[in-house]
Amino acid sequence: MTPRTSTPFTSPFTADSTAFEVIEGVDLAGRRAIVTGGASGLGIETARALAVAGAEVTLAVRDLAAGKRTAQDITADTGSEQVHVAQLDLTDLASVAAFTAAWDGPLHILVNNAGVMAAPETRTPEGWELQFATNHLGHFALATGLLQALAAAEGARVVAVSSAAHLNSPVVFDDIHFRERAYDPWIAYGQSKTANVLFAVEADKRWAADGITVNALHPGGILTNLSRHMDSEELERMAAASSIALKTPQQGAATSVLLAASPLVDGVGGRYFEDCNEAEEHQEGSRSGVARHAVDPKAAERLWEISLDAVLRRS
Repeated sequence: MTPRTSTPFTSPFTADSTAFEVIEGVDLAGRRAIVTGGASGLGIETARALAVAGAEVTLAVRDLAAGKRTAQDITADTGSEQVHVAQLDLTDLASVAAFTAAWDGPLHILVNNAGVMAAPETRTPEGWELQFATNHLGHFALATGLLQALAAAEGARVVAVSSAAHLNSPVVFDDIHFRERAYDPWIAYGQSKTANVLFAVEADKRWAADGITVNALHPGGILTNLSRHMDSEELERMAAASSIALKTPQQGAATSVLLAASPLVDGVGGRYFEDCNEAEEHQEGSRSGVARHAVDPKAAERLWEISLDAVLRRS
């Protein structure tokens, strides 16, 4: 395994690069990958690129019918017969446990891609706020449940799809689930995306001895099913206010694919990326970069213990 580095990572790729450009020349034959939310948006393009490179890809999805249609499309596009579908509901720990129990053999790539954004106030049966439960706790349970499979791969990659929305809020440990404060869908979303980055920081530290590297990323502004809780006018206002240049899904998936499969990032872990490069520290007034609260090692450790307690207590 390549030794880990602390030097900021740069690549030859940019915001305009596509997933296919990033994966060109990479051979993933014999490697197995899971992409959550693999039946829509970025998940489809991430899975398609990994399949093009020869990986065996499992689409972990809530909607099996949609997953099967996507798998057929990817097979038709790529010629790969190694595209599978399995049911996974990240808000249901029993579903997560069933998925991990059914997995057999090593796992080389786990892309925690599924998510919900700006949802109306909703709670899981445990009383957890939906966005935090889906975007963080469900993926936490999945990754920890697959730890032995990841370790068996001897050089596995875990990718957490976060967002620039992490700039909106740290994890508010005193009231994660909005039991005391007024619910705000964007603060809730931002908190869950901060949790994705903190997960990468702590998981990379804890799992380094098993040869597992974990990174988080902002894919960029992309119009996908993730924005289903927003109308078109709201999306246009947001893009104009933040001067965001919208990406295609193929461009949005590029950073995920880089972190999942490129040999360029061997030994690079515990980082936050955007536009296929490691992000710089966030500067006031900008909508790019990584916030200090998202890479705070004490917050990362605290979140890990809270998440572990929640998952173990409820599973």
